[in-house]
Amino acid sequence: MSAQSHTRPHPATTGGVDIRLPWWALVLPALAFVVLLALMLNPTGAQAAGDPVITHLFERAQQLIAR
Repeated sequence: MSAQSHTRPHPATTGGVDIRLPWWALVLPALAFVVLLALMLNPTGAQAAGDPVITHLFERAQQLIAR
């Protein structure tokens, strides 16, 4: 004997993908990008951290990018 297969009256999806992200899933990466970009463009702001090695690294990166 063969088993009957049941078909769905409506398709499983409506044709589009419905994925909803929380607000922070978009805001946090964008905020991190802006902060890192600001540190690269203005390395003197990194001196507030008190680590001159990081400041020197950002200044060197800015010099290399400016060439």
